[in-house]
Amino acid sequence: MSTHLRTPAPRHFARRWSLTTTFVLSALVGGATVALAQDTALATVNGKPVAAADLKLAETELGPELAQLPEASRRRILLEYVIENQIFADAADGAKLSTGAEYEQRMQYWRRRALRDLYFEKTIRASVSEADAKAFYDEQVKAMKPEEEVKARHILVEDEAKAKELADKLGKGGDFAALAKEFSKDPGSKENGGDLGFFAKGQMVPEFEAAAFALEKGKTSAPVKSNFGWHVIQVEDKRMRQPPPFDGLKERIINSLLQKKAQTVGGELRTAAKIEYIDPEIKKAVEAEKAAAAAAPAGVTPAAAPAQSKAPPAKK
Repeated sequence: MSTHLRTPAPRHFARRWSLTTTFVLSALVGGATVALAQDTALATVNGKPVAAADLKLAETELGPELAQLPEASRRRILLEYVIENQIFADAADGAKLSTGAEYEQRMQYWRRRALRDLYFEKTIRASVSEADAKAFYDEQVKAMKPEEEVKARHILVEDEAKAKELADKLGKGGDFAALAKEFSKDPGSKENGGDLGFFAKGQMVPEFEAAAFALEKGKTSAPVKSNFGWHVIQVEDKRMRQPPPFDGLKERIINSLLQKKAQTVGGELRTAAKIEYIDPEIKKAVEAEKAAAAAAPAGVTPAAAPAQSKAPPAKK
């Protein structure tokens, strides 16, 4: 389908769920790739086994970067990543780095991180179901306003005389698709016989759109001028826009619901926690943010306000 004539994408139904942020994009599908028994040994490094469970955990770090690769490639990369981790860990042990204050600080950090991830998995992620997503989808469908779509072809040429010549040929029974392939200057639709597929109002340039929606099904227009040139348009079909199928949006909806749930739970936990800022510069900034939030109109979040709590990072 050509994008040659299209204006910036309208805010139609499918765009309403472009709410997901990167932190929740892959949290939904944690562990889906590694389906082996978790204690299955996939390799050994210096006699130490690398299990399927290790790959599952590695996915929490590498998931988004590997999402588009075939499963076999993903598993191989994850395995090599875990093997490399073990090789460096052995080297660190040999260098006597597994004790001391720096090591303990890192262990404390990763303990907190592990607990945070587990809390998200067991408490937040488990609370959002496919049924919740379907209920949200159904609400959005009910709120949709009827919107007409047109399926059209066009031939784009540089001057009015050529457009009139082609319109005359079509009026005498000429084959629209063949003429489009031969004469159209639109590279996006030319090879498809000028086919633009279905489009709604707001997706094409105004002159083209007005002519297309004014035509009856099966009719061909007189030459129409736009900033791209001259068009001859044929309307093949008209219909009321249908919502995109639930299955195609399910993951995105669940991701969005997870994001909202994580923000709500994170806000509640933060409110209940006793937090004291000691660093003077940070303390000053936090106090300024609180003052700005208190002064802001209801429902408006100041740009400087602290970020909402987010879900753990990538779990592919």
